[in-house]
Amino acid sequence: MSDLFKEKADNWDARPMSQILSEGVGKTLLDNVEVNSGQSVMDFGAGTGLLCGYVAPIVKRVVAVDISPAMLERLAQKVELHGKVETVCQDVLKQPLSEEFDLIISAMALHHVKDTEGLLSAFAGHLAVGGRVALADLDKEDGSFHPADVEGVYHHGFDRDELLQLLEAAGFSDVEFVTALEVERDGGSYPIFLVTARK
Repeated sequence: MSDLFKEKADNWDARPMSQILSEGVGKTLLDNVEVNSGQSVMDFGAGTGLLCGYVAPIVKRVVAVDISPAMLERLAQKVELHGKVETVCQDVLKQPLSEEFDLIISAMALHHVKDTEGLLSAFAGHLAVGGRVALADLDKEDGSFHPADVEGVYHHGFDRDELLQLLEAAGFSDVEFVTALEVERDGGSYPIFLVTARK
């Protein structure tokens, strides 16, 4: 599998969009999800660790999962995450991890996964009973958020009602949506939601 983010990894953290998204999602996550020192957390689609940087200082440990070796390499170089964050480069839909988590977080990764139902089922399979997900992504949009020729984008955002139904079908309850931020880009406004749910 080719690493679609290989060329972007070195400058990822310096991109204004990366900073805006991680700050908006990170703060909204901490405002809406109980995060404590006893928790083991999976960060799905962790990239360079911008989101897990918000929870790592608080929780027991974070397993940062991604399929981009280049992005995880950048994460592993961050001294502030050493001792708290472990990187795992694999597709958890095809090859699940052999442990359960108290919380699964994700920012802007869902639209890069073709099989949303399979992904939510995989999340449920990786959570302890009572564990939670906190997932951020785009509200349904017209396809203008990403350049037309970009690879690896399978969804132009998500309809909240449809995603709620998929979460419930995967065994989640207490599903709640909040708008984390709105991204202004090329004359358009794109809301980013954070959905939380309990297994």
